[in-house]
Amino acid sequence: MVELHSWLSHQHPGLRTYVALQQKSNELAETDAEHRAVYRLLSSILDPFIDSFDEEPLPAGVAETTFQRLLAVVRDADNATTLAPDQQIDALNKIASVELV
Repeated sequence: MVELHSWLSHQHPGLRTYVALQQKSNELAETDAEHRAVYRLLSSILDPFIDSFDEEPLPAGVAETTFQRLLAVVRDADNATTLAPDQQIDALNKIASVELV
């Protein structure tokens, strides 16, 4: 999970990064069964954002603001993996409620 946040923090805030993050999250969900739920949640919150800007220009202000929020969500997801099970549920519920758009 730390690798995912590290990778993301070095990316451009454009739409391609969101698509790549979604692909990485889906791949990690298949290979890291212990944290599958968090990867699936990350992938699912990206769908509306990707759909909203597919074939549309992504305004620079929106790109930067949303990217900073996404970095925070991925950081929170990383932190959730070290919490006690009941706290993990709360963290996962918080991630599930995120709307990037």
